[in-house]
Amino acid sequence: MDVDARQAVVTALLRLAVSSDCQDRADAGRGLASFTDVPAARRKLLDLVLDAADTSVTDETTEALVRRGDAETLAIVCAGAARAGDDHVDHLYTTLCSTLVVYESERDAAVATCQALVDDPTRDEDTRSGAAAVIAALTELRPVLLLAKKSDRP
Repeated sequence: MDVDARQAVVTALLRLAVSSDCQDRADAGRGLASFTDVPAARRKLLDLVLDAADTSVTDETTEALVRRGDAETLAIVCAGAARAGDDHVDHLYTTLCSTLVVYESERDAAVATCQALVDDPTRDEDTRSGAAAVIAALTELRPVLLLAKKSDRP
């Protein structure tokens, strides 16, 4: 996608993200998750993770970010975890854990990425403290499909 087309998509998603319709905002969250390299998209994604009007927007946006699984998307989830109120934090953690409950390797990769966020002095305090909290939640998560260790094999 060329730069102009990319900017047009981001602009359209940013407009959708301020809709009064919660499904529009959830759609925007899923779409913007692909554009975390754009500062305006990152800011709006954090707003959507903390959507004040409907926690379904929190759920959909968080899932899209966690599925991408890179440092920038997880940084948004972590910052959201640090800033969220009780209801939103419950939704955020439930979505985070349900998205990562299947494969141990995906959970472990998310923990490693969050640890890198904790250790990165260039990250803001919300991201670092949220990453520490996410690590604590994920280390308690027991994925369905565990990797067989060499010592577990006959």
